[in-house]
Amino acid sequence: ELPSPNSLARPTHSPLAHASSAPMASRDLAESLLPGGGASASSSHDEYEERAYDSDDKVSISISDSEPDDDGDPGAARARPAFSWRKLWRFTGPGFLMCIGFLDPGNLEGDLQAGAAAGYQLLWLLLWATVMGALVQLLSARLGVVTGKHLAELCREEYPPWATRALWVMTELALVGADIQEVIGSAIAIKILSGGIVPLWGGVVITAFDCFIFLFLENYGVRKLEAFFGVLIATMAISFAIMFGETKPSGKELLIGLVVPKLSSKTIKQAVGIVGCIIMPHNVFLHSALVQSRKIDTKKKSRVQEAVYYYNIESILALIVSFFINICVTTVFAKGFYGSDKADNIGLENAGQYLQEKYGTALFPVLYIWAIGLLASGQSSTITGTYAGQFVMGGFLNLRLKKWLRAVITRSFAIIPTMIVALFFDTEDPTMDVLNESLNVLQSIQIPFALIPLITLVSSEQLMGSFVVGPITKAPTAVSTQYFPTLADFRPVFLF
Repeated sequence: ELPSPNSLARPTHSPLAHASSAPMASRDLAESLLPGGGASASSSHDEYEERAYDSDDKVSISISDSEPDDDGDPGAARARPAFSWRKLWRFTGPGFLMCIGFLDPGNLEGDLQAGAAAGYQLLWLLLWATVMGALVQLLSARLGVVTGKHLAELCREEYPPWATRALWVMTELALVGADIQEVIGSAIAIKILSGGIVPLWGGVVITAFDCFIFLFLENYGVRKLEAFFGVLIATMAISFAIMFGETKPSGKELLIGLVVPKLSSKTIKQAVGIVGCIIMPHNVFLHSALVQSRKIDTKKKSRVQEAVYYYNIESILALIVSFFINICVTTVFAKGFYGSDKADNIGLENAGQYLQEKYGTALFPVLYIWAIGLLASGQSSTITGTYAGQFVMGGFLNLRLKKWLRAVITRSFAIIPTMIVALFFDTEDPTMDVLNESLNVLQSIQIPFALIPLITLVSSEQLMGSFVVGPITKAPTAVSTQYFPTLADFRPVFLF
């Protein structure tokens, strides 16, 4: 690395050089924490702006010579290139990382408790919550592709500082709440698979180091990281599909539950929990950043149209997979425990034991099938939670730090309260299940703090140009303000 001009101009024998050595050392230390080390000291102001991915980290989307080009008029309307399976494969990845937010241990807790408490009656709500979640995630991806920036960055740029800080705090609260469930879920799975040798707090410590797995995989490229998550999702799908096959839930009741809406006063908490654990606030911020992992020329309209098109397809496919897994979990516990004495006290840890007692070992102990699926859920969601935390913190606060430092800071936010929970709560105590239910409800309360900024930004013609959404797509804003009237009073703050 070449020395800076300042260092060449400063005589090494000057007393002033020695007098300023301490401030220079502090500046060098600060610069060493920035991406690129000390070389970033001579960069322009724009290079200090937080970005989801560096240019070298992005995946190239090959363009054939036969496809239309926009060089003449970047804003001109061009026909979207013909569908290509190869291109769909190149775009596949961000949607599956996003769908892990629909499959974390908090979701599994909500699924099993909904099945045990309400049977098949809340399947319709699970379906429509997934549909609404898909709409929100498609808008998030659209925002990221069109603007080239993720939601946290845009909130920092478009809103006043006090509103930006408030949104950051609320998003961090949602992240911590989700991370507690994810880390505890992984710790429970480790405890089951170790035969109880590893205590809950030990599982928390082991899970805390998963951020280094994330950093290790990220160094090998985005596609390797996406492949790793694909394996974890496949592990969940296979594990819970085996459970579904062994327990044989009623197909007729399943279809009726999907089509016929039913809701009683006894299942209100489970219903709110389903919505909260399906539509997770930090997942909205995450998806708008993940789509920037591909090289897309946002100045060419046909390229943006193509990216939005393929991201829509792969996101919907990913959410179909997540919906299948959630259906498996809910119906298994609806078949096994609805109306039983165990329905009121079933939770993540004792669920596997209850299944083992009821269904035995047809092919493989159900207890360990459950634990493997739970571990895959917990590990994948804690790593994506670390990922989301980096984007949220960097975007809102414009922190330009090295990846390992951001990962440690993000992980610390969640590990400290999780360790407190692990030390003071016994997993066999019903209080743990009550805590998980309350955290799912917390997620539902935090939804508007991500949804309203998202809808406001994608409705801005100045920001989105010809990709601005229409009035029909704005309906979720009215729904959110109807169910959260206290937030509706502050809605003008988020409008331009």
